Amino acid sequence: MKQPLLIGIGGTHSGAGKTTIAVAILKYLKTHPPIYPFTHSPRIGAIKYTKTAFYSSIIDDKSILSQKDKDTKRLLDAGTEEVLWVQSPANELHEVLPMAIDRLSHLDSIIVEGNSAIEFLKPDVVVFIADASKDNIKPSAQKILKQADIVIEKRTPHYSSKNIHELIHCIEMTAKKKEIENILKTRSAEGRITCSDARAIAEELGVPYKEVGKTANELKIKIKNCELGCF
Repeated sequence: MKQPLLIGIGGTHSGAGKTTIAVAILKYLKTHPPIYPFTHSPRIGAIKYTKTAFYSSIIDDKSILSQKDKDTKRLLDAGTEEVLWVQSPANELHEVLPMAIDRLSHLDSIIVEGNSAIEFLKPDVVVFIADASKDNIKPSAQKILKQADIVIEKRTPHYSSKNIHELIHCIEMTAKKKEIENILKTRSAEGRITCSDARAIAEELGVPYKEVGKTANELKIKIKNCELGCF
């Protein structure tokens, strides 16, 4: 079974707007035509990670998750199929996070909130919310900023529909690019791939030929027997 698309959302600090972005992504994906890699309206889960000092837990009790003013309630109200609130010290993430992911593995996508969770899971797409200055970012947040595929400058707690549309497009293109990388690595032999195979990858994913060619160049994979100058 294909693994769920993991979308990680991190930020410079608590209150940066991670849940606001998560809710916007959820609402968009539930109310618009499906984006890559989905062929239908995706079933989406969410993991909210909170760092603790001494104990670990995975909370799925909706009477707790639905309490007023909790971020988990906002995620449920936005249309998630399931929400898990993971609490753990950093040194126990290797035990608790795989359990949480496994419990949501039947879904199409999982949104993960929390810098430490992102650092451990290395999601398919990482969105990072940064204050405009990016000054005084703590070291743990700097790690996620370097890992981020998409960086959002936080200027306001509200995000327009245009900005969310652009964010969704970036998520879709990042997912496609990483899939191109995976397929190229799998299908190339000794750092080479035929033009016909490269064209087949582009057509399979619905991307321009040049995107496959660009990614092949970045991976130092040579396209041989090029036909009609496609690449």
